[in-house]
Amino acid sequence: MKPLPTLIVTFLFVFSCDSTLDAKMEISSVLESQVAAWNRGDIDGYMSGYWKNDSVRFGSDADVIFGWQTVTDRYKAKYHSAELMGRLEFSNIDIAILSGNSAIAFGTWTLHREADNPMGLFTLVLRKTGTGWKIIHDHTSSKKQ
Repeated sequence: MKPLPTLIVTFLFVFSCDSTLDAKMEISSVLESQVAAWNRGDIDGYMSGYWKNDSVRFGSDADVIFGWQTVTDRYKAKYHSAELMGRLEFSNIDIAILSGNSAIAFGTWTLHREADNPMGLFTLVLRKTGTGWKIIHDHTSSKKQ
């Protein structure tokens, strides 16, 4: 088998880097949109970052729940007021593209509230769908205060 010319290999490498950068930017945009929705008290807008499917998995503490609607209902029950929602901040985000349609995002979350400032870590598995990058698996931990 004859090796590919250097120009083609360089093009493929640059194309691959560009598509990885584009994917990371698109995923960052999803996360930024979630923070913005949360901070305006819009849980439905926050949930638009998740795949609207019954197989979505959310794990936190010792609980695992499945389904977009179940996750939505959990957020609405747990954060039913502006005081409980506080102001959300994501930081230390690291996005790894696994393939053309899958990625992992890892980071820190903090809720800035008048009474306290809960925080923890999250690991998100995302899939590129027909409507963009969506969270299909969310594992969120809390730092015990």
